[in-house]
Amino acid sequence: MAKKSVGLGRGLSAILEEVEEAYQNDLQDKSGLVIEIDIDRIKPNPLQPRKIFDDASLQELATSIEEHGLLQPILVCEDSKDTEHYFLIAGERRLRASKLAKKDSIKAIVVDVQEEKLRELALIENIQREDLNPIDLARSYKELIEDYGITHEEVAKRLSKSRAQITNTLRLLELNPDVQNLILENKISQGHAKILVTLSKDEQSLVANSVIGQKLSVHDTEKIVKNFKENKDSKVSLSAKIYTQSSLNQDSIIALNKYCDTLKSYGIKAKIQKNKCIVEFSNDEEVKKFSKILPI
Repeated sequence: MAKKSVGLGRGLSAILEEVEEAYQNDLQDKSGLVIEIDIDRIKPNPLQPRKIFDDASLQELATSIEEHGLLQPILVCEDSKDTEHYFLIAGERRLRASKLAKKDSIKAIVVDVQEEKLRELALIENIQREDLNPIDLARSYKELIEDYGITHEEVAKRLSKSRAQITNTLRLLELNPDVQNLILENKISQGHAKILVTLSKDEQSLVANSVIGQKLSVHDTEKIVKNFKENKDSKVSLSAKIYTQSSLNQDSIIALNKYCDTLKSYGIKAKIQKNKCIVEFSNDEEVKKFSKILPI
């Protein structure tokens, strides 16, 4: 089938509307927007916002493609320097899963896009159509704002989202890198992250490791952070707290060890003993120091 490219003459909003229409009608598409392209002619998207792909999820999608075919085409544009090949704009999960399913070709919509608009289109299309991890989503918002000099309000308008949603998601980038990685790895949720972002960088890691080690809910985490803030400047008595789990998986053991190591870095005596992190105090000053890290 001869290809019919979607043009950018009416701007990005117009192209996204045409792509959406093609997505909805691709099973009986007669317009020429949806074509079959050899998979080996498609180059990876250098602007892909998603950084981590879950292997199990990809295999599930590959199995679905084997059984039912690809239900939603990918989005590509021609390589201006090599017209026999295409750059992937959106649909990397679908492309990867199709390769796993040993497919030789894939449904695609070819976009006639100006090079300077490729980045913006890739970001917007991925944000709108992919279930991005919150950190990847925040990074995509940040790229739109910084690369195109637009405001939170303008991003919200372009993506049909509230300004508060844009701002709250961007705040996740204030988390320290270790905690951001925990979100990328789906070890803590966006709900936990929204609470952790109100803490200092060091405190974020301590509480995050507690969330993982003790499998704390968002509500439990909220209470811990609230008590921590309320008790920061209050007088504390000599005491100790033991964090324990009767049965720990490997991630929890790693988190528990990290937690104890962080305490030691503050000069607090802590040790692992039979899946317990035991904290010992020699004087009131050590207790006060501990209370500034985590509520007792």
